[in-house]
Amino acid sequence: MASATIDWSQIHAALWRHHRQELRAVRHLDPIGLEQLIGVERQKQALVQNTERFLNGQPANNALLWGARGTGKSSLIKALLNHYAPHGLRLIEVDKDDLLFLPEIVDDIRELSQRFIVFCDDLSFEHGERGYKALKSILEGSIEMPPENVLVYATSNRRHLMPESMQDNLASGLVEGELHYADAVEERISLSDRFGLWLSFYPASQDDYLAMVDSYFPAYRGDRAALHHAALQFAQGKGGARSGRTAKQFFNAWAEATATS
Repeated sequence: MASATIDWSQIHAALWRHHRQELRAVRHLDPIGLEQLIGVERQKQALVQNTERFLNGQPANNALLWGARGTGKSSLIKALLNHYAPHGLRLIEVDKDDLLFLPEIVDDIRELSQRFIVFCDDLSFEHGERGYKALKSILEGSIEMPPENVLVYATSNRRHLMPESMQDNLASGLVEGELHYADAVEERISLSDRFGLWLSFYPASQDDYLAMVDSYFPAYRGDRAALHHAALQFAQGKGGARSGRTAKQFFNAWAEATATS
């Protein structure tokens, strides 16, 4: 396992590469900062507090960030790394399809002095997939306790990480006044319940979206109202998706045109 060759005193993040069966050090991180994230103050505060407890050796929870696409879930985790890397925080990103390697990855880091976030982006499972079993063992352990220096932060568009259908609920029912879920529903909830911190993300309001746009154009001296109008039209062209992702895409499309405005 090549994770042992990474100098974690100098490297802040790594990616698991399936075909090489090794971790690759990341040397060019996304520079996003916590102050750049707008409209997610509640979620930011909760995850910052959880991360600080983790860094201080206090009890902390694995976190599931779920909700609408493009609303800052992944950006928040990247910003946490940038902010807390000087305090010993490290991040390992593992794709959903590679979760079966997670126990081996964690074995290599559990005795290190740094504190690791295992980051699973856009996590979800289809019916019949079994990769989540390795994830369960890291979240709560098996006969071995979960590592004290590792937490899992995952993002997903699904609150329960698996698709939900009406068929799953047909076997649910009331027993002596208490709701008992069908086996398929119980299995789904048993996975998401292993994340002690759930943070929900929703599409931005128009005001928050425009504030995100303004954050990309701090020195713009042109007609700010016209800029906002163009940003709203851009979002409308993407199906009305007002989000940090859309604001950045608008900036990418308009930055050159507005540079001299």
